[in-house]
Amino acid sequence: MLHFADGRHFAHGSCPYVNHLGVETKSTPRIFIPVEIEGLFVMAAVDTGGVWFVCDPEIAEVLVPDTAQPRESLGIRDRTYQGELHRLSLVLKAQDGESVALEVTAFLPRLRPGETWNLPPFLGLRGCLERLRFAVDPASDTFYFGALSGDDE
Repeated sequence: MLHFADGRHFAHGSCPYVNHLGVETKSTPRIFIPVEIEGLFVMAAVDTGGVWFVCDPEIAEVLVPDTAQPRESLGIRDRTYQGELHRLSLVLKAQDGESVALEVTAFLPRLRPGETWNLPPFLGLRGCLERLRFAVDPASDTFYFGALSGDDE
């Protein structure tokens, strides 16, 4: 695992990442890592330029049934989606070391009739990734992560 110069842990866990899932039609490589959201396993894209954990609408319906009118909007790739913000439990699944659990702000999109969704779930920086330390090693396709708490022994 990764350590600070004084020996404290920077990362407590790591997992391999993949750069494409076949979900997107564009050839832009992304970092997809395994996460568990409220007990459901998904591969999510790391998006340091994004906000919140952006859920797939089908998964959103399972996690939180549509009980309210959408109150938030989020622009993604020149489109604006309506949805709701919720606090959800997310676990970054470690292959080596320890998995890390955190509470995230999740955007649950609600599609309008005829509207389509062809995007993976996204781990945005604000409200999600900012709650942990992380590093990427492209030489080994490894994503490292650790808690921000004082548990850095």
